[in-house]
Amino acid sequence: MRRALASSLAAVVLVLSGGAAHADPPSRIAWAPCQDNPEGECGTLSVPLDWKKPRGQRVDLAVARHRATDPARRLGVLVVDPGGPGGSAAQFALSGLFSPEIRARFDIVGVDQRGTGGSLAIRCADLLPGGPSTRPQDETAFAALLRHNQDVLTRCRERSGLIFDHADGATVARDLDAARRALGERRISYFGLSYGTVFGQAYAEMFGRNLRAMVLDSVVDHSADLARFVGDRAAASDDAFREFEKWCAGTDSCVLHGQDVRAAWEAALVRADGEPGGRQRLLDDMYFALRDPDWVWAADLVTGGTGLRAQAFEPNYESVRLASVCQDFSLRVRNFREYQRLRAEELRRSPIMRGSFLGHDEATACIGVPGPPANPPHRLDLGDAPTILVVNARYDPTTPHAWAVNVQRQAPRTTALLTYEGWGHIAYPRSACTRGGVDDYLVELRVPAVSCPAVPR
Repeated sequence: MRRALASSLAAVVLVLSGGAAHADPPSRIAWAPCQDNPEGECGTLSVPLDWKKPRGQRVDLAVARHRATDPARRLGVLVVDPGGPGGSAAQFALSGLFSPEIRARFDIVGVDQRGTGGSLAIRCADLLPGGPSTRPQDETAFAALLRHNQDVLTRCRERSGLIFDHADGATVARDLDAARRALGERRISYFGLSYGTVFGQAYAEMFGRNLRAMVLDSVVDHSADLARFVGDRAAASDDAFREFEKWCAGTDSCVLHGQDVRAAWEAALVRADGEPGGRQRLLDDMYFALRDPDWVWAADLVTGGTGLRAQAFEPNYESVRLASVCQDFSLRVRNFREYQRLRAEELRRSPIMRGSFLGHDEATACIGVPGPPANPPHRLDLGDAPTILVVNARYDPTTPHAWAVNVQRQAPRTTALLTYEGWGHIAYPRSACTRGGVDDYLVELRVPAVSCPAVPR
């Protein structure tokens, strides 16, 4: 499909668009069958590189569509994004995540975020190995990390071209509205997972009147400052570990059943100190086990298992986060003293897991990024948006439930919160209740109950 997405399938035909004035309206999308998915249609969308210069240089974004399987009952377009950042929205649109009812009632459309998939993917992960520790112990180590990051940033920008400086969440939101106009739709519905919720929040703020419905699943709170960005995730990681402890206490098949799980975990960390980098690898493995969650694997890690599991995010996550996460959040740790304060707060809120794998790594990856973020965090303003459904698991170490609560608190009149009282990252497919609640909202615009019970592991 990527070859089809990257090919010149879309001969552009300029058309005038209604609604807000645009100096250079986007082209229509010329659809063609996706090469490796006969159910899908693929194409490209031409948009300005810089939305502040709408008549300037243009770039092509990869787009894919799965047409509604019941055209007579079609409700419109559902634009989707899998998050990451780095996940291909075009591939996600053709995935099997969505229920038969959603696939029947909506054209499901995915637009690859700038720097991702078929949209001029930023590929710089090979520049990262060999760098200093992201947990510096003194001024010298912090200075080495800063120099390394600045070198990676410079080389990545040179390799990627101008797209690197035009990939923040607000820019992506403008691309999504260009897709709406290119599709000829007055309003769209939106379904974003994880980091895709950052794009959704930006879209709802800028183009709320163009929304029919919006689901933000496992929400990244775009109002979070540096301390909350790291600290809330750290606390959520410990909460998830405590749930693992409870599972072992109540499950005969847990190899740690009847033992002091916390003491066994501390002993495992001490054993891991026997090999270089062993402690951090164990902490990282445990984070992924809790994120899934896979508590059998978690117990195996505590008892000395190998821990060999796939731990990859999206293919170019480590690359594109420099152009997106570092421009959507104020992750600017300027010196070692600031880092010390941040790390102390992280450890205070997370004495079990010693912080958050993801929160810490994203914050330290942005050390050395110059200037303020292009799309700075701020309090949500959703005055023009319809009711937005926010969905989150209670125990999610990646996107803490506290973030979903805070998003709902910021916009109580235009958001509704559905809590899955269980575990893991991404709530929609966890149970019949979560799937049914989201589906009913998207189809009927009916706000579901406030919570769904956990499904026993």
